Amino acid sequence: MRPLQISPETAIALSKQLGVPLEQLMHMPQHILMQKIAELAKQEGAGSQGEANEPESSENS
Repeated sequence: MRPLQISPETAIALSKQLGVPLEQLMHMPQHILMQKIAELAKQEGAGSQGEANEPESSENS
C-alpha cells in the first residue's frame, strides 16, 4: 500500500484534527480516512447546529 497522495499541509491539519500521529495517518487506508473525516464533519456540523438554534439576545430586545 502506498502513502496517501495529500499535501503536507493537509496531512498535518488532519493529523491534528483527528488526533492521529502523522506517520499513522499517511499509511492509513483511504476508506478508513474518509470515514474518519466524515465522522469529524458530522461532529462539527452537530456543534454548529446547536449554536444556530440558540436564540440571540439582540433579537429579543
